Amino acid sequence: MRIKILCQNRVGILRDMLNLLVDYGINVARGEVGGEHGNAVYLLCPNLMNLQLQALRPKMEALPGVFEVKRVSLMPSERHHLELNALLGALEFPVLSIDMAGGIVAANRAAAQLLGVRVDEVPGMSLSRYAEDFDLPELVRANRARINGLRVTIKGDVFLADIAPLQSEHDDSEALAGAVLTLHRADRVGERIYNVRKQELRGFDSIFQSSKVMAAVVREARRMAPLDAPLLIEGETGTGKELLARACHLSSPRGQSPFMALNCAGLPESMAETELFGYGPGAFEGARPEGKLGLLELTAGGTLFLDGVGEMSTRLQAKLVRFLQNGCFRRVGSDEEVYLDVRVICATQVDLSELCARGEFRQDLYHRLNVLSLHIPPLRECMDGLEPLVAHFLDQASRQIGCPLPRLAPQTLERLAGYHWPGNVRQLENTLFQAVSLCEGEVRPEHIRLPDYGAPQPLGDFSLEGDLDSILGRFEKAVLEELFARFPSSRQLGKRLGVSHTTIANKLREYGIRAEK
Repeated sequence: MRIKILCQNRVGILRDMLNLLVDYGINVARGEVGGEHGNAVYLLCPNLMNLQLQALRPKMEALPGVFEVKRVSLMPSERHHLELNALLGALEFPVLSIDMAGGIVAANRAAAQLLGVRVDEVPGMSLSRYAEDFDLPELVRANRARINGLRVTIKGDVFLADIAPLQSEHDDSEALAGAVLTLHRADRVGERIYNVRKQELRGFDSIFQSSKVMAAVVREARRMAPLDAPLLIEGETGTGKELLARACHLSSPRGQSPFMALNCAGLPESMAETELFGYGPGAFEGARPEGKLGLLELTAGGTLFLDGVGEMSTRLQAKLVRFLQNGCFRRVGSDEEVYLDVRVICATQVDLSELCARGEFRQDLYHRLNVLSLHIPPLRECMDGLEPLVAHFLDQASRQIGCPLPRLAPQTLERLAGYHWPGNVRQLENTLFQAVSLCEGEVRPEHIRLPDYGAPQPLGDFSLEGDLDSILGRFEKAVLEELFARFPSSRQLGKRLGVSHTTIANKLREYGIRAEK
């Protein structure tokens, strides 16, 4: 059993505690001093029983300077050891502790996998068995300071090593206890730099604004971000609706609070409802006995982003309306009212007003969501900023892949500018990443691999059967039929098309087109 004794820091207090334990025949296997101010004594007593602790506690607390005695699950050093192991185990890169003889004292799971052994087999192994031409103890003695980015080869793979010496406050060489070695794969350093840069660029700074149209959208968003009202973001797939929503959140007074996102598209109604609102204990078969918190409660004080809101079920729409109106909701299977302060930002790639007209979306919900609105233009409407945007994505891709920045052939930019980009900016970024991975120093048109699906069809379903004269005749007839309904006289139609009314009259007679009675 482990016990914690909260006490004063006075001379002789530990002796008094131990004398009392001796009287009860209790052995102490280990003791530690801890607490925030060194005001607690932890004792590991293997043969201490619960009944003995109950009898011992009042006598221990009667000692001068002892305030409280209670049972604990871990000694401070044990907790520290477990937490450290958990942290090291969560790291994806190898970490090893090396002594001054070159032996491995400890390692995390990634390091053990690199060496090809179990974690418990690592202590006592020699680093020199795996590292080529690398004398770590001599390097630590010579530098006596942290070393970053040292190139080393371990088991045939190249790593960049960070070396942190373990040294006491004394300056003599005997004080060096070893070093902690952190290894990063050299072929993934570019990706790590790219990920760090992505994290550094936050808010509106992460949105590339080379196009005048996009820059105007961001200016509007900056003005709307601090306003504590629902925001509706409209735009095609791949235009960056969630990116803009995060930027608005970070630039709002809620910026330090949680930001949670839920894609409503494709989720079954029951799953979307439990994800958003959570459920109470025993709400349905297979539910957790303690219930589950929904995204709304996890976002308390922050911002909830709902993507694909146009595909919400009618039931979910009704619950969302109630929350936007009253700030409260009920978990699935519960009658308890939950009140929360959460800002809602929604995104859609469909026209919600059209859905309302067809009765597929609640008008009251649409008006509550549409208090503030932003429309992100598709990439094909932002071609004035294409060249700097392409340069930006080429730079990102080369950093992530870890290769030199390639040149861009002029014909390649022409090919990019002539495409319709149904997937918008996301598709452009992915296309250029693939091109950088394929090219060798220069991105040429053949490196740009683009599907033809979604390409605009200028003639729609117009038939192209027959020779040129018959095709042009059918097309001319279709044009005249379409326009004659709006300009129902040869003079009006002639003026619309810029020809004489006699020419129009002859054409109408030739094709048998007459005004409807």
